[in-house]
Amino acid sequence: MLQHLLNLFFPKACAGCNAILLSDEKVICTQCRHEIPVTNQHLLVDNEVMQKFYGRIPLEFGSALFYFHKKGIVQEMIHLLKYKGHEEISELVGNWYGEALKDVEILKKVDYIIPVPLHKKRLKERGYNQVEGFGKALSAHLEIPYEDQLLFRKLHTKTQTKKDLLGRADVIATVFDVDFLEKHHHKHFLLIDDVITTGSTLEACSKALLKIPGAKISIVCMAMSHS
Repeated sequence: MLQHLLNLFFPKACAGCNAILLSDEKVICTQCRHEIPVTNQHLLVDNEVMQKFYGRIPLEFGSALFYFHKKGIVQEMIHLLKYKGHEEISELVGNWYGEALKDVEILKKVDYIIPVPLHKKRLKERGYNQVEGFGKALSAHLEIPYEDQLLFRKLHTKTQTKKDLLGRADVIATVFDVDFLEKHHHKHFLLIDDVITTGSTLEACSKALLKIPGAKISIVCMAMSHS
């Protein structure tokens, strides 16, 4: 009853277009759900994510759920998630993709889901890691443990979005490290993040994880930038 009254006086808006959500809609409206650009990369062996990291890191599997376009629905969703406290978006995307990824055979061999970590300072400022809900939803659907203590960020860096690929790579290369035990040897890690742009952050995280003897890496993200 209280929730109905709150919705009446403070109606929830769509995270994609800001329209008022109907009673049976959650986070994004039905129209945005149909219009949002889905990649279907999980259905392709040689997809764009695999191609992006070819020759950089040895990936077992890679995919992203959405295409990220400037001023598009996905950009608005990610902005609300990262900077406006809308953590429910992360869980929504995780449930959406988790259902699709259940049938990907290679992911049935994954041992841990690993989020790209925030530095403690950034985590304190934001109050949450924007990929946590995504990762925990994937964990529930794929029945794979979510592990957020193995990979950590050593340095606090400013945003790298305006740097070119080489500039980002130089800054990010030494940012991440791992704190692993013998039980982590010879395991398959599913590394997750929000948006793949140049791929420098994910490459650096993967190289840190590859310090673990016998480690294998897969990558799944919410979105991938697309021209």
